[in-house]
Amino acid sequence: MDLYCYAVTAPGLNGLATRELAALGLLPPGWPAISTDLPQPAADPGGVSLRGDLTALYRANLHLRTVSRVLVRMGNFFYAKTFTELREKSARLPWERFLRPGQPIELRVTCHKSKLYHSDAVAERIATAIADRLGKPCQVRKPAERDQEQPAQLILARLENDQVLISIDSSGENLHKRGYRLAAAKAPLRETLAAALLLLSGWDTISPLLDPFCGSGTIPIEAALLATQQAPGLHRRFAFMDWPEFDFALWQSLLDAAKTAQKPAAPLLLASDRDAGAIRMAHENAARAGVEQYIQFSTQAVSAIQPPLQPGWVLTNPPYGVRVSPSNDLRNLYAQLGHVLRATCPGWKVGILCNDLVLLGQTRLGLDTSQKLINGGLSVYLGQGQVKG
Repeated sequence: MDLYCYAVTAPGLNGLATRELAALGLLPPGWPAISTDLPQPAADPGGVSLRGDLTALYRANLHLRTVSRVLVRMGNFFYAKTFTELREKSARLPWERFLRPGQPIELRVTCHKSKLYHSDAVAERIATAIADRLGKPCQVRKPAERDQEQPAQLILARLENDQVLISIDSSGENLHKRGYRLAAAKAPLRETLAAALLLLSGWDTISPLLDPFCGSGTIPIEAALLATQQAPGLHRRFAFMDWPEFDFALWQSLLDAAKTAQKPAAPLLLASDRDAGAIRMAHENAARAGVEQYIQFSTQAVSAIQPPLQPGWVLTNPPYGVRVSPSNDLRNLYAQLGHVLRATCPGWKVGILCNDLVLLGQTRLGLDTSQKLINGGLSVYLGQGQVKG
């Protein structure tokens, strides 16, 4: 039986998610003109809708680099103006496919322009409906009550104009948590955003790549994973593994196929930072990701970088005041970055994440700043261009 799914993305990344899904063969022919039989439009700023079987669901979680989580729609929108309606219609949904009786759950509810506007009361009725269907009360947990030994199954309910849509999360931990970054430097970059930076830059995965502000190593690690075609979800657990219909043999076959598809080599990846502690963390994270051998880490200031003669890409996430120190004037740092790149990286392509157009202007690299993204809730620009000597 097909599942109606929704790949959730951060703002600005739904286009990349669409490209990834298409490359995996997980979008149906004729996309996006398929909205008539989907409970959500085929695409919107928050993500991408798709339909497929368990194989498609498992592959999406295993391989997608820019998606935050993959939801499964429990059914189409249904109408509910009273709590009685909500409970009765919620109880008709096939909860037994995704939950075991008494399994811990976490409910997240949003209400907008609906008669049922109290989110806690809505959550209570849905939990009761699940108990009605499965014959046993659920253990309802709050976000603060998370248990690593027995994680709660996340369920999301959205009420808008008295229409209810209930989804169940197949991912568990947010997909940016690949499992390798146990150590993080100050103001770390999410793995999904680092992957997006690589993809948006057009990096060809064979040319050298340089990150002179690597912090805990997220950009070069994601670059190594991308270049070696290592599935980002290879070393983590997912919520669907606890579902009653989890197919272990199918999952194992997909893991084996992903490992077989990996490449044994990567291009020159240079990663540096002036903070020795950050470089130690980067080494540890790269080792956990299994890509330490592909990255040359060094502790040095941006002025000391020594890129190869062969042109490549400079992709980096330098400090910006809001993230590190509001009182710290970073204009000189960005001016120095631009000066060093012009002197040492002529002909290289460059991508710099920053929240401040003034700071990006200090580089004097003539960057295109039309691409906007979100980094940790902060609106940022991806300044892109080519270094002129």
